Amino acid sequence: MPELPEVETTRRGLLPLLGKAVKSVTIRHATLRWPIPKFLPETLPSQTLRGLSRRAKYILCEFDSGTLLLHLGMSGRIQLLDCNYPPEKHDHFDIEFADNQVLRLRDPRRFGAVLWIDNKENNHTLLNSLGPEPLEDGFNAKYLHKALSNKTLAIKNAIMDGHLVVGVGNIYASESLFRARIHPETAAKQLTVKRCEKLVLEIKSTLHDALAAGGSSLRDFFGTDGNPGYFQQEYFVYGRTDKPCKVCAKPIKCIRLGQRSTFFCEHCQKQ
Repeated sequence: MPELPEVETTRRGLLPLLGKAVKSVTIRHATLRWPIPKFLPETLPSQTLRGLSRRAKYILCEFDSGTLLLHLGMSGRIQLLDCNYPPEKHDHFDIEFADNQVLRLRDPRRFGAVLWIDNKENNHTLLNSLGPEPLEDGFNAKYLHKALSNKTLAIKNAIMDGHLVVGVGNIYASESLFRARIHPETAAKQLTVKRCEKLVLEIKSTLHDALAAGGSSLRDFFGTDGNPGYFQQEYFVYGRTDKPCKVCAKPIKCIRLGQRSTFFCEHCQKQ
């Protein structure tokens, strides 16, 4: 599943569209996670893309009369293409702009989303309960320590909870915990302020490094230009079961936590 660095990489790839007007909208398959609004082909043409932001794993495209929410789901990708580039089997949604560029959503598993927020509504239920962004100042050791103080679940599951902090998915949770030398099964409420400081630092560092590498490309993710990310080449633990730890050379272990594969070094990471 695309995580925060992949979604942010996608958002940045769409920046050339800012200030451009919509020429047409095409819906080929409306049945994604939620139905694509039927009115978009009539609503969006002639409107200008005024802003592009990201909240958690949602890309927010701000137009004159409202905001389009895009989510990549499990296997989705967004590309910028020439308007003459023929659609393929899993290409469900196009926005063609006046300069003949097309924003195209491809989603083989159809868990992605295309939703609309009217300016009069000003918000959406999917965004209202989200936690702080991990790369912003509000996500700090003081906040994290307080948020974890009554949580008995494993720390890996805690930092993947979007109500606590957004965008720290399975890959980057495993990598951040390794960098912080914290065992993923450690009870969240056991973390001291000092360990929270280290974990916050490493979450931010891991995500910044992933962004610099263009995200990770596991199976389905490619940027808007069709190129893969390269952060997977820098993984310390993720997907490296039984391979030697890059720090101590002990074999990397894999367990299941919250129904997700969790990778760690039992020698380097302590409870």
